[in-house]
Amino acid sequence: MTTIRNGIKVFIAGSRRLSRLNTDVRRRIDNILDKGFTVIVGDANGADTAVQRYLSSRNYNNVVVFCMEGGCRNNIGDWPTRTITATDPGRRDFAYYSTKDRVMAEEADYGLMLWDGRSRGTLTNIVHLVRKGKPVVVYIAPDRSFYTLRRSDDLTEILTRLDPAALRRIDRDLQAAAMDGSSNRKVDTAPLF
Repeated sequence: MTTIRNGIKVFIAGSRRLSRLNTDVRRRIDNILDKGFTVIVGDANGADTAVQRYLSSRNYNNVVVFCMEGGCRNNIGDWPTRTITATDPGRRDFAYYSTKDRVMAEEADYGLMLWDGRSRGTLTNIVHLVRKGKPVVVYIAPDRSFYTLRRSDDLTEILTRLDPAALRRIDRDLQAAAMDGSSNRKVDTAPLF
């Protein structure tokens, strides 16, 4: 059983195409678990489900699964849930599910994002965290590399390494984050992950 030691929340999410966690990603998650941080995770297939499976295999109880109204799609560990209500519950599109992700970014202190380099949803989560001045560790799967982002400049730097065609698919949040210099919150994530 896990005890809450300090109330710090880490938002872990990623691309739906990433359904397996490699050794390096598991090691980063283990660092979070060893510190007793609260993990907030979504209920989507792909990375969310892979993270849930791993947390369950570790018998980690300090988890909250965020779901949209109507029930969770996945809650492997039968953890407590947080239901988010959408302004237009009839929709089941990107905007509908990103409502939940925005709340998770708002409530988190840090982020760990597992990105395939293409997923608009994961990049949007990264943008939300960075714009709020919340440090985020980004695992870019094609490179098998981790990057720690604290400011919009950090985000811009890693995006220059990606395929321009993939970047064109990203919405205006990306542009706003690159122009936003307001994320001055200084927090060191080195001991976190």
